[in-house]
Amino acid sequence: MKIEKINENQIRCTLTKSDLEERHIRLSELAYGSDKAKDLFRDMMQQANTEFGFEADNIPLMIEAIPVSADSIILIISKVEDPEELDTRFSKFTPFGSSGSGNSEGTGIELEGADDILDIFRKIYEAKSKAMEKQKKEKDQEASSTQAPQSSISVNLMREYTFPTLDAVIAAAHGLNNFFTGESALYKDTQNGSYSLILHQAETSPEDFNKVCNMLSEYGKGHSSSPAKEAFLMEHGGCMIPEAALNKLAQI
Repeated sequence: MKIEKINENQIRCTLTKSDLEERHIRLSELAYGSDKAKDLFRDMMQQANTEFGFEADNIPLMIEAIPVSADSIILIISKVEDPEELDTRFSKFTPFGSSGSGNSEGTGIELEGADDILDIFRKIYEAKSKAMEKQKKEKDQEASSTQAPQSSISVNLMREYTFPTLDAVIAAAHGLNNFFTGESALYKDTQNGSYSLILHQAETSPEDFNKVCNMLSEYGKGHSSSPAKEAFLMEHGGCMIPEAALNKLAQI
């Protein structure tokens, strides 16, 4: 388990298959939130505290997850300065060091509801199971083949980044310097005047998509997104650049 300090309020943890095997945890257990899975996240935070002084007690944390492969995932863990910004759909682990008394108000790890870490693990686990089943069928049908088909697992993620001004979005686009060539669109929130940049992982590799997300986090505030969220922005906001937004803004 590799933990890196991004800044005073943010760390990055790379969790691999060997990390799970050492703790005798299967992907399915992570997907459905077993006690072993919760213990793993607590150990992760304790290690971050020991190595970097990343204090987690009595501080809400946001966990963003980006799959790197079928057996590894990168977690971006950020301290939340204003708990009121958290979506009311977020779920909560028992606070670190809690005796199980149930008094967990204002503490613990906040997890995003629809795209939280366990949900992403579930997607990976289900995709892996389907790929293995498909591989077995193809192997049976092509018994004479000398090379078994390889499974291809992909979790197509969407990310939203909000910026206070258009200049901030342009600065982010210049910072990426055309590194991201996937699908992106820019919307304006007509109520508060902020700007929302929507990214689709699509054909972008998990490694490159993770780099893009890390770079954009230096300019704007990241959130999980979905087709429904983008449809809402399109209907209630103003679509300024419907496609290739980052590439077009980088030319300004």
